[in-house]
Amino acid sequence: MGGRGSVRRKGTDDYVPGHGDARYDVEHYDLVLDYKVAGNRLSGVATLRCRALEEVSKVDLDLHGLSVARVQVDGSNVKYTHRFDTLTVTLEETLSAGADVEITVKYAGAPQQIRSRKLGEAGWEELEDGVLVAAQPHGSPSWFPCNDRPDNKATYEIALTAPKGYHVAVAGELVDRSAKGSSVTWTYRQDAPMATYLATVQIGRYEVIEQEGAPVPVRVVAPVDRPREGFEAAFGMQPQMLGFYAELFGDYPFASYTAVITDDDLEIPLESQGLSTFGRNFMRDDWDCIRLVAHELSHQWWGNSVTLTAWRDIWLHEGFACYSEWLWSERIGLMTVGERAEVHHERVRTDEGPDLLLADPGSELMFDDRVYKRGALLLHALRHEIGDRAFFEVLQTWTAAQRHRNVTTAMFVEHVESVTGQDHSDLFEQWLDAVELPPLPA
Repeated sequence: MGGRGSVRRKGTDDYVPGHGDARYDVEHYDLVLDYKVAGNRLSGVATLRCRALEEVSKVDLDLHGLSVARVQVDGSNVKYTHRFDTLTVTLEETLSAGADVEITVKYAGAPQQIRSRKLGEAGWEELEDGVLVAAQPHGSPSWFPCNDRPDNKATYEIALTAPKGYHVAVAGELVDRSAKGSSVTWTYRQDAPMATYLATVQIGRYEVIEQEGAPVPVRVVAPVDRPREGFEAAFGMQPQMLGFYAELFGDYPFASYTAVITDDDLEIPLESQGLSTFGRNFMRDDWDCIRLVAHELSHQWWGNSVTLTAWRDIWLHEGFACYSEWLWSERIGLMTVGERAEVHHERVRTDEGPDLLLADPGSELMFDDRVYKRGALLLHALRHEIGDRAFFEVLQTWTAAQRHRNVTTAMFVEHVESVTGQDHSDLFEQWLDAVELPPLPA
């Protein structure tokens, strides 16, 4: 085997094989994109500001289904290969650890979702009249070259040109909108470090509804002909919901929050940073819709600001978001947290699916409903064991200490024991490391 600079480490997470390169980090993405809705044609120039984490002479980028026209390193054309969704860039000279480099990729094509037998479909999706991007966990390479690792957070600037008459929503803050001829360029900036799978673009014939009463700007981007009553029932209390979560979990971690409602029906809502996406079918007044609005909003703390390091720890996102649903249920006078816990404990107990280990569910079960509910039940058991005051102190100090960082289950366990001054290993072992479901605390 050659020196360290020649060792390739393509693929950093067994749950998403073939994605990510651990030899370097991207610190900033600058994406200049042009999209033709008619024909689903995307062209772009992506400039990545990178830092070597070890001695390296080649780096791998993830890019799916799009053709590369040119690659430059620090402004000079370089050799590259693009095979099996991997764009391998040969650097002009071997970099030492800590050295910076800028990689620019010019590319184009008809973007399409990435399909996986275990993980399903994710990425850029052409709608009836617009675009939806749902990248979790492996879809980001469908629309830009990236180092597709959840533990490589970066800042972003995304300028996307689309035809007039369409609204473009991006995970970030709108800093400029300029029209030229029959097109409009929308420029967004994301200054809070963001994992690649949380970057998104939503394009449609939408209007913007500003909602008052939250600590930060809250808005909904929705079809003009939305059903008024169903819309208000499902989304009307987002500002109050955000304020409630800020009281429980600590300050909202981003500059604003946007909910996009596509004109198409969707099977499930979609999570991204500072922005969530729902289908037209979620504008209803039943609990299943209301809880999902609460679930996606809570992900801004649990998953988007505080983000897992490896996908095996998905319960750190979904268990916390599910428990947040139960907290909101109690807040608005529906079922209490304890009542929700009893219902879902019984459902998990009687589920006949394959055995599931919460600490490592495997890629085929990472989005199994039992990961969500068992994770929430773990938190409920912890709350019983340490009491309300300590429990919410754990949550608030965790989101503050790990704001915009990557975490692991072991870090959370250590944090709980640091706050409480007690050993809770038995509780965590029962809920995380055993297949058998522990009893619900009385």
